[in-house]
Amino acid sequence: MTDGPEETRLRKGWTTGACATAAAKAAFEALTTKRFPDPVSITLPKGETPSFPLKLKVLENDSATASVIKDAGDDPDVTHGAEVVVTVTRGQKGSGIVYKAGEGVGTATLPGLPVAVGQPAINPGPRKMIEGVVSGDFQITVSIPGGEKLAAKTMNPRLGIVGGLSILGTTGVVVPYSCSAWIHSIQSGIDVARAQGLGHIAACTGSTSEACLRKELDLPDYAFIDMGDFVGGLLKYLRRHPIEKLTLGGGFAKLVKLAQGAADLHSKRSSVDFLFLGVCLESLNAPGLAEKAQECNTAAQVLTMAQQAGVPLGDFIAEKAREAALKMLDGQTEMEVIAVDRQGEVVGRA
Repeated sequence: MTDGPEETRLRKGWTTGACATAAAKAAFEALTTKRFPDPVSITLPKGETPSFPLKLKVLENDSATASVIKDAGDDPDVTHGAEVVVTVTRGQKGSGIVYKAGEGVGTATLPGLPVAVGQPAINPGPRKMIEGVVSGDFQITVSIPGGEKLAAKTMNPRLGIVGGLSILGTTGVVVPYSCSAWIHSIQSGIDVARAQGLGHIAACTGSTSEACLRKELDLPDYAFIDMGDFVGGLLKYLRRHPIEKLTLGGGFAKLVKLAQGAADLHSKRSSVDFLFLGVCLESLNAPGLAEKAQECNTAAQVLTMAQQAGVPLGDFIAEKAREAALKMLDGQTEMEVIAVDRQGEVVGRA
């Protein structure tokens, strides 16, 4: 939660893993005591004790089902408002806890993910939380109605998670605008590529640059990482889990920010420095353009002006971005950078 007056603070929320844990606890207690706790409270890994009202309560002879509506707080989470449903069913003696993917929860089909191939995409953190509130021989089925449609908006399909969403969360808490799920997807994408023995991945700032790189590179779907603005998160993870070659694709303005040394390319956390662009143009023996750059409002304007004058600013920025990224990578990965314009055309390479 951000600092500041109470009324301006961003409200934190709860992960799908925390919601699944709460629903599992409610269903387990109903199955063993014949009564649903509502609201149901759980203790998260860092000590928080949130309470969750139940939406669904169904008790049968050998199973109980409970559901919780996910509240992601003020974070723009794709699963905010989703219903997380858990059914706890008595299992065979000695079976322990067995997980099943219900409607809208995906199944792992590629190695490199935190769960084995064929397993429900319920990550180790949520499993540990669930096993803290359910003990004995039980089958835990987690469902998210409509989850398969929501998963199409995530990286799950290219990570080899089919059929729906992943149940995520290490701490159980969603910090607004931390975008932890996105960063987790970046890391999972790298892990999947490495597990497949792939020596070359392509990370892109958005759909336009990815479409361009798909035309340029003969790589499988899981080689493409949607890093968004989180180039620093991508490079930091690659430094610890290196791969042979990285192609970094991005819009020209985004790569100007990287060339300046920014690790987060979001407009709220970094901006194009027109003085920097002027210095770049001076280095390209275009001092007249350097002065005019100060009058421009966007990086695209500066690029167009340079292109019209035959000055290779796109290549220069791509090279500076490559140098900045290699510093973050600590030199362990071969790297190329491709800058694209808003129409998806290549405007610079390094």
